[in-house]
Amino acid sequence: MPVRVGIQIQPQQADFAVMRRAWREAEELGVDSIYTWDHFYPLYGDPEGKHFEGVVSLSALAASTERVRIGALVFCNTYRNPQLLADVHRSIDHLSGGRVIFGVGAGWFERDYDEYGYEFGTVGDRLRALGRDLPLMKERLTKLNPPAIGPLPILIGGAGEKVTLKLVAEHAQMWHTFVDDLDAYRHKVEVLAGHCAAAGRDPSTIEHVIGSQKNVLAITDELADAGVAEITVGVGGPDYDLGELREALQWRDRYNAEHP
Repeated sequence: MPVRVGIQIQPQQADFAVMRRAWREAEELGVDSIYTWDHFYPLYGDPEGKHFEGVVSLSALAASTERVRIGALVFCNTYRNPQLLADVHRSIDHLSGGRVIFGVGAGWFERDYDEYGYEFGTVGDRLRALGRDLPLMKERLTKLNPPAIGPLPILIGGAGEKVTLKLVAEHAQMWHTFVDDLDAYRHKVEVLAGHCAAAGRDPSTIEHVIGSQKNVLAITDELADAGVAEITVGVGGPDYDLGELREALQWRDRYNAEHP
């Protein structure tokens, strides 16, 4: 299967008009997937800078694009009602014509919780909540009328070996994490395979979507050779420089041509 490239166009430090131009430019360049995120404040730059909410951002992304798969890296389970979150994704899937990825995770940015009055708790609390709520999300998706028109794969974000990867093995069709070191990635793959064996799951049925907090382009060949399905890059406002995306797309086309 050809390797893909995605981009997270982060809804911070910019207005929707600027984001919309970036979404459309990325689609015109040939990107495979475009992601937003689910926070209430910028993660870097001016902490009080412009920022927009995740569901509205994903809806606008759906309405502004035509071809690319879309989703969030990732929606935060612990400040989103899980059954409503399932309905949101089903509804946006119809808006997009069946292109939505259902990205979800346990949450980590404490300011989001504190400022909006949610209980932050511990990592264990948030992971237990995710484990409790994933079956509710999946069950709700089976009850909605009309159902999603696309495959609506569940993508779980995170790399915790004891719980998060176990949840990936039990519930997800896609797994997203950040990787800057090939050996660290291979170790996580082994851990995930162990959880898949315990769950009676073929690990090859889970797509790996890998991003980098540094420069993922330095190890893209190695990641693709190891079976990664999609490489993601991230960019924030106010200008949304797509230079790294262009490099990634050139790499994708070269790699896929060499590995038909």
